[in-house]
Amino acid sequence: MSAKRIPIEQRKEIFATLVATQDDLKNVRDSYEAVTAHFAITEEQLKEIEEEGLDKQWPPLEEAPV
Repeated sequence: MSAKRIPIEQRKEIFATLVATQDDLKNVRDSYEAVTAHFAITEEQLKEIEEEGLDKQWPPLEEAPV
C-alpha cells in the first residue's frame, strides 16, 4: 500500500514521530525500525512519508528557528 493511502494527518504524525525518534535515538536505522513497528507500516511507506514531510516542511521542521 502506498503512503498516499494513509490519511494526511496520520502521515504528518508519523513524520513528526520519526523526527523526534531520530533526535532521541541518534540512529536512523533504529528510528526507522521503531516507527515502522509503532505505526505498522513498511519501510517503503516511511521513506515516502519522510520525503513528503521534508519537501513540504511539515512540523516540526517548520517550527525550527530561523
